[in-house]
Amino acid sequence: MKAAKNTSLSLPSPSRWGISTDLAGRPLVRGVLTIESISDNLVLGTANFRGIPIPISGFWDENMKRIDFDTPYATFSGHLKIFDDASIRIRHLLLSGRFLMKPPSLQAGESGNWIASSNVPLTGPAMNTGDLPPVGAFLTSDLLLNNPF
Repeated sequence: MKAAKNTSLSLPSPSRWGISTDLAGRPLVRGVLTIESISDNLVLGTANFRGIPIPISGFWDENMKRIDFDTPYATFSGHLKIFDDASIRIRHLLLSGRFLMKPPSLQAGESGNWIASSNVPLTGPAMNTGDLPPVGAFLTSDLLLNNPF
């Protein structure tokens, strides 16, 4: 499905996300994921894990709520979940999935989990009010709010 405008997508752009990764259950790296644009399902942005933004490019599938993107060091895939909190008029957005490290990374061939979160104002009625977001959403929100990147 091709979207004519980014506003029709459930994944906002531009947007900033706190991101956390783990390898073998141990925290690997945390930082800020920036989705600069989504055009014809192509995602462009940056990932900033150590103070230097690195480019990302990938694909967004609106129907499946699935994202796939690459950095020079890893390939990421994941899905979007949305949690609305009508009491504070916030929509919590949560991306999570798996990643695979690739050369030239020293951990090439190893895989792990990632989680990223962002918030946007809830402008209409709450639609996704089921469970609360997992605790990782609050950790990554903290990263985003307290990170100078």
